[in-house]
Amino acid sequence: MKTYFITGGAGFIGSEFLRVIIAHEPDARVINFDALTYAGRLENLEGLDARHEFVKGDIRNADEVMAALPDECDAIFNFAAESHVDRSIESAHDFVTTNVLGTQVLLDCARAKGVKRFVQISTDEVMGTLPERDDAYFTEESPLRPNSPYAASKTAAEHFVRAARETFGLDTVITRCGNNYGPRQFPEKLIPLMISNALDDKPLPLYGDGMNVRDWIYVTDHCEAIWTVYEKAAAGSVYNIGARNTMKNIDVLTTILDILEKPHSLIEPVKDRLGHDRRYAIDPSRIENELGWKPRIGWKEGIRKTVEWYSGREIEG
Repeated sequence: MKTYFITGGAGFIGSEFLRVIIAHEPDARVINFDALTYAGRLENLEGLDARHEFVKGDIRNADEVMAALPDECDAIFNFAAESHVDRSIESAHDFVTTNVLGTQVLLDCARAKGVKRFVQISTDEVMGTLPERDDAYFTEESPLRPNSPYAASKTAAEHFVRAARETFGLDTVITRCGNNYGPRQFPEKLIPLMISNALDDKPLPLYGDGMNVRDWIYVTDHCEAIWTVYEKAAAGSVYNIGARNTMKNIDVLTTILDILEKPHSLIEPVKDRLGHDRRYAIDPSRIENELGWKPRIGWKEGIRKTVEWYSGREIEG
């Protein structure tokens, strides 16, 4: 029986990955290690069967990790992270301790317990911002130039993962993805916040001129890509994950309003975020060509399914 250790599995992406991994490995033991901070919720785990074992714990605490991590575990998937940029601007402390120190604790425990593969879930934000050109994309060779405290903490985590590979020979892989959307996302993030506000006829706050570009991927596609990297990637590899779906923030908002048949006048421009990156766009050619992964859920289908989940009703059209 294979054993997988998932950190942050009660969060938005982590809980979806639990469903993906159980579907791929019906006989596996799956341990979900989560501190249940504000974005990690037990409600996200509803419907998971007895193969899923939940353990409350903090990745910053080596004793808690060592107690929960089995010997010779097949893989650690590290989803646990502080991830909200605005919160990191207010205070970087929890981002440094969780995203950097916590990752190093996991790496140390992985070596001590003989874990076979360590999968670090990173972000496209480690690469900073792109020029405002339609032909500008992040690749795996793009320099790491983080512009927010959150992005800086994830960049530092990547460096520690690489160091564990180069120094100790730990089998590690890193994935970098763009903006995820779908069910169960904590409502401080853009899409669930805008859906919730629109449903209540509240203003939809839009940073700056709304022309910032993000690369959106449905959460299940992201999780399937991570599984593909785990199964097929060479040790030490880095893969960018994207759905070739770049959109301006204002277009995301108008799409949501149109689905809900709400007026665009609900959009309310607000003061721009400090250090707001202008453009993210991912070139996923490497994972497509080398590992054979491609997304299955397009934007039109995915955003409609997301709106339906938050609204609790089927959307016609």
